[in-house]
Amino acid sequence: MKILAVDLGKARTGLAICDEQEMLASPLKVIAERNLERLAEQVVTEAQENRVKMLVVGLPKNMDGSEGESAQNARAFAQRLEEASGLPVAMRDERGTTVSAHGYLNTTDTRGKKRKAVVDAVAATIILQEFLDYRKNHRDSLE
Repeated sequence: MKILAVDLGKARTGLAICDEQEMLASPLKVIAERNLERLAEQVVTEAQENRVKMLVVGLPKNMDGSEGESAQNARAFAQRLEEASGLPVAMRDERGTTVSAHGYLNTTDTRGKKRKAVVDAVAATIILQEFLDYRKNHRDSLE
């Protein structure tokens, strides 16, 4: 099933999508929108256009595992997406994904404005790939 991942940010939100077989996550786009209502509408539109069956929203936990304001905002946004789309929404711990995304972009020597434009979509891709790997390795407990 196709799944869309969301890396919620204050200024930019990254989206990633996977193939029907849930094998590979790929960056989709970055949405530059600060208004959460308009952002939710745009994410739902992307979900509909790409015929996804599930959404995954990154959960920005603190390094000690606790949840702060950003995590609460992500949970509220996930609920808004679930209500607006009618799709199931899963939360996925995103600790370290932005750092990993920067590491990948360093490897590909992506710098400046181009880096800023893609880092959030790369982070969403990492969130989604980790979610897909978890689903594959825990299939029995999910069904």
